[in-house]
Amino acid sequence: MHSPSSKAPRRTPSPASNPGPLTLHLSIPLIAAIALALAGCRSLPPSKPEAQFTAQEAQGARVFQNYCARCHYPTTTKGKKGPGLQALTKIKALPSGAPPSDERLLATIHHGHGMMQPVPVPEDELTPLLAYLHTL
Repeated sequence: MHSPSSKAPRRTPSPASNPGPLTLHLSIPLIAAIALALAGCRSLPPSKPEAQFTAQEAQGARVFQNYCARCHYPTTTKGKKGPGLQALTKIKALPSGAPPSDERLLATIHHGHGMMQPVPVPEDELTPLLAYLHTL
């Protein structure tokens, strides 16, 4: 005869080995969100090679070096003091949600945004700067 103490203890399944309906319902949206995020991770288009710049774009690159390069990297999304500007005009929206139109870019340069202070780029250098920003 077996004594009551010699019986093997009854095991209850752990939540990990027996997911309930709530766990499955929570997992499906999470997996879908991850799949959508990964599908949206496309590499950004490359910047135009410097050797192919027009005269106006080359002038804009010099303006960028004079006024913008201390805070922004031009050909990467890696931040410096401010965000990297690769594909700035090719993305659907800026971090603020606004489209990257020339008007929005000029407003940001003139008035600043967030931690960015206004930048005193002379009026005659804004068109070349915008031309350069479109090459990024």
